[in-house]
Amino acid sequence: MRKNKKDKKQDINYLDLIPETNQSIRWHRDLKQRIILEIENKGMFNTIAQKVFGKPRFSKVHLDEMGTFIWPEIDGAKTVQELALLVKEHFGDKAEPLYPRIVKYFQIMESYEFVHFINKKTEK
Repeated sequence: MRKNKKDKKQDINYLDLIPETNQSIRWHRDLKQRIILEIENKGMFNTIAQKVFGKPRFSKVHLDEMGTFIWPEIDGAKTVQELALLVKEHFGDKAEPLYPRIVKYFQIMESYEFVHFINKKTEK
């Protein structure tokens, strides 16, 4: 029986993975101290859209309260589980359901290439 792509994702234990931020992403804090990621719009289509339609060179991604707490803690040394414990310590019951929520956060961050996992085996 063959495993499909979705089944392979289910085998990954995200709590054991070590995330690292994409070093090409610039970020800063706004007036409310929330983190804003600045993502450069690259490629031929984006270049044309910037010149013809006046589209911005950088898109801004505003992180929520929990994302703002997690982002600076991603150092390439802590596992997702260690980060989850920091979130639980900081937010308490407000962070629940903790593990499904933090795993989903990192799945989304990885899908947009904002983070990658240094100890994740790549699929061929």
